[in-house]
Amino acid sequence: MSIADNIKRIRETMAETAEKSGRPASSVRLMAVTKTVDDARIIEAIEAGVDIMGENYIQEAKRKIESLGRSVHWHMIGHLQTNKAKIAAGLFEMIHSVDRIELATELDKRAATKGLSLDVLIEVNISGEETKNGVPLAGAVDLVHRVAALPNISIKGLMTMPPYFDDPEDARPFFRSLRELKETIASEKIPGVEMNELSMGMTGDYIVAIEEGATIVRIGRAIFGERPLRTPR
Repeated sequence: MSIADNIKRIRETMAETAEKSGRPASSVRLMAVTKTVDDARIIEAIEAGVDIMGENYIQEAKRKIESLGRSVHWHMIGHLQTNKAKIAAGLFEMIHSVDRIELATELDKRAATKGLSLDVLIEVNISGEETKNGVPLAGAVDLVHRVAALPNISIKGLMTMPPYFDDPEDARPFFRSLRELKETIASEKIPGVEMNELSMGMTGDYIVAIEEGATIVRIGRAIFGERPLRTPR
């Protein structure tokens, strides 16, 4: 199948799942994860209507944005080192991977120098896996309060990546926990904090994620196929 065909099939599944869950199809957006994907195939995805691209590495994203332009939204979904905040603040419309106050503070500082208000999601390590990035679940509310005090950062929601399971149903408790955390934070009515977005769900489990409230699903393999083993930084 072509990239356009893949996207059409994914969108149909997204819409059907959202509607079965009592939500409008428009409540869930598709992000194409473009790590290691060449420009020509990204252009195919753009021409098929995808308007959010998710990148994992700063330098790769910078080259692609300079090459392909800003007709689409570019989001940072990979782990972000604090020393890369200066570049990230000017590259991305949204950063999904804010998981510590040091990073948020640096992003705030860099956004201020550019006259920007930077949209971010707080990444939460729901599973507690040492190999996963994200603020521990127990520290998430406190981090939201601290980041909310920064004048040039705007919290829009939460992001998580559950463990990998052969059966996507096994990921459901992790998605549900993120949704419940979102509801808890929203109930506190923290000034400047919007809990509109839940970035969760990938190729193998996005249907379950939508059933549990995802508003952005991050799809790479189901759009572009398998990636090469080596990933450029």
